[in-house]
Amino acid sequence: MESVFERVEPGARRAHKRHIMSCALACFDEQGLEATTIDTIRQRADSSIGSIYHHFRNKEGLVAALYFAALDDQQACMAPAMEGAATPREAVVALIHAYLKWVTEQALLARFMFRARAAVAGGPFNEGLKARNKARYGALLEWLEKGVKAGEIRALPRETYASLLIGQAENYCRAWLSGRVKGDPTSHIDVFAEAAWRSVAVIP
Repeated sequence: MESVFERVEPGARRAHKRHIMSCALACFDEQGLEATTIDTIRQRADSSIGSIYHHFRNKEGLVAALYFAALDDQQACMAPAMEGAATPREAVVALIHAYLKWVTEQALLARFMFRARAAVAGGPFNEGLKARNKARYGALLEWLEKGVKAGEIRALPRETYASLLIGQAENYCRAWLSGRVKGDPTSHIDVFAEAAWRSVAVIP
């Protein structure tokens, strides 16, 4: 089955880069972001320090590359789902379904994202993160604006919608990824989709 890295970094010429990313992800998951060093990753990947620096510059660059690969793959799953929606409610439901399905299928990357978010947001790759988040929620915000005009969705500060819609599902995903709850996110997919809709909808 095609991996996230094969989808985001396709082609035979990028095979070694994908291999380093896979090894780095495993190291970060096992040892944590702080404890994992470039040399740890080099040994795991049976690579050279020069090759890692060629592809990623440094550890921060490697962390960001993994994080952006995850975001890009999420977006590739969410966008088609929302494009097929016919109403704002369908778009919200499609977003939650796609998000929870991705987390369930890509648990290792999803756990890394939660751990690495602050490091990427607070580092030199913050602008790249902002650009991806804008693209990630662009289609959804268009649907929300249509819903507000139609009187179906509450007019709220634009920056609050993502937290309201994803926040509850995201909190559960964190608990599942850390082992605090057993049921995988897709087992509650309809519950969180309905909760997301009710968080922004005009309820009669």
